[in-house]
Amino acid sequence: MPNLTHNENNTSQEVFPNYRKPLLTITFLFFMWGFITVMNDVLIPHLKAVFELSYFQAALIQFAFFGAFFIVSLLYFIVSVSKGDPISKIGYKNGIIIGLLLCGLGCCLFYPATLIQRYGIFLTALFVLASGVTILQIAANPYAAILGKPETASSRLNLAQGFNSFGATLAPLVGAILLYKVFSNGEITVDSLKIPYLIYGGLFFLLALVIKFIKLPSFKNTEQLEKGLYVLKYQHVVLGMVAIFVYVGGEVTIGSFLINFFKLESIAGMEEAQGGVFLSYYWGGAMIGRFLGSVAMGSMTDKVKKYMIMAGLSVISFLVIYFITGVQNNEGTFSLELIPFAQVQFFVFFLVLNYIAFLVGGSNPSRVLTLFATIVIVLLGVMIFADGMVAFWSAIAIGAFNSILWSNIFTLAIKDLGKYTSQASSLLVMMIVGGAIVPIVQGGLADQIGIQQSFIIPVFCYAYLIFYGVKGHRVVPIKSNS
Repeated sequence: MPNLTHNENNTSQEVFPNYRKPLLTITFLFFMWGFITVMNDVLIPHLKAVFELSYFQAALIQFAFFGAFFIVSLLYFIVSVSKGDPISKIGYKNGIIIGLLLCGLGCCLFYPATLIQRYGIFLTALFVLASGVTILQIAANPYAAILGKPETASSRLNLAQGFNSFGATLAPLVGAILLYKVFSNGEITVDSLKIPYLIYGGLFFLLALVIKFIKLPSFKNTEQLEKGLYVLKYQHVVLGMVAIFVYVGGEVTIGSFLINFFKLESIAGMEEAQGGVFLSYYWGGAMIGRFLGSVAMGSMTDKVKKYMIMAGLSVISFLVIYFITGVQNNEGTFSLELIPFAQVQFFVFFLVLNYIAFLVGGSNPSRVLTLFATIVIVLLGVMIFADGMVAFWSAIAIGAFNSILWSNIFTLAIKDLGKYTSQASSLLVMMIVGGAIVPIVQGGLADQIGIQQSFIIPVFCYAYLIFYGVKGHRVVPIKSNS
């Protein structure tokens, strides 16, 4: 973690309790970008139907979105190496505001895109939106990590990512209601995108205004940024970059094609709006896993209390998802129509399995990474070779086991780097570009062999994660150039 000092005239022991309000604010940022990112999973089938796109063409939505992560992160890295870290110069607060403004602009660009009705304009709007999310990632992730004691940084990140997943859980449901019911007039058209994305844009602008006037702790980075690419001599960093690439690629491509997977008659034969509701269970599982990870990797020493809290979080989070997905909109009238519990019993089974996996994996990042990636491969195998509700819920359960892979990979990849930690972090963020590449690879394959069989692509992704968890993460000592 970078060496950061606090500019306020308080001792660190006195300041830590005062970080709760800023952390709450930052956590809401995680919620918002989780929400807007997963809206892509609802956009893909929507725009695919409107513009009559192939799976490959529809996957360009994720290519435009996650391609921005790579381009913006690369530019940021080049500027950092040559002229110093921009966020350190302008401050975390201003960095966050810039990110929010770009997100708002990207959302508002959907309005002219719907008027012109050109697929390329939508992709441009998504690129601008994703550029804002990238800047938020660069600024808010380390800011959340330093808002408290260093030894509990992983716990705070998992907590923030848990709310990121909560936003992702709500997005398919809200998106399905807005796009397919409230603003669709019974038809699937691009016009139904106008008002929802103007609302999203307004929320980002409002949040930028709130951040502008709210008091947030100011930190200064006192670490001297190393120049050159010496960090690439560390084997576990290079292999970790590949791990981030395939993890993000695998997670994004699975979420991107789930609704189309649900539409298969051999699986569930669901319409897009209904599939969007069940997509909430996929991201809800990720939310539950990250909340559990927040507790599991926290500072609590009482194991019995820790396990009880984890179990309680699982139950409460499941009930939240269960009731949220029961909200129905019938011609502007909202009602609660809960899904019969018998239909979600498979999901409950997988949550129990997820809880047990946490107990087995403990707080060992490499063991958790290996175990969870192995389970995901098994679930993908069921998706490919089975049908009906078994394949349906196996696909949804993947979200729970994806939950904390990011934090474990990141932790392993920056281990024992010292002054090279900042460089490694920038390079790892660039590898989010996997979310741009892997979906179009699977989309191209789906056009050739079908959507169900195309899920062989993420199998290879998670197989690599097993390698990284077993061997690739090991730190190989090298001679310093200093």
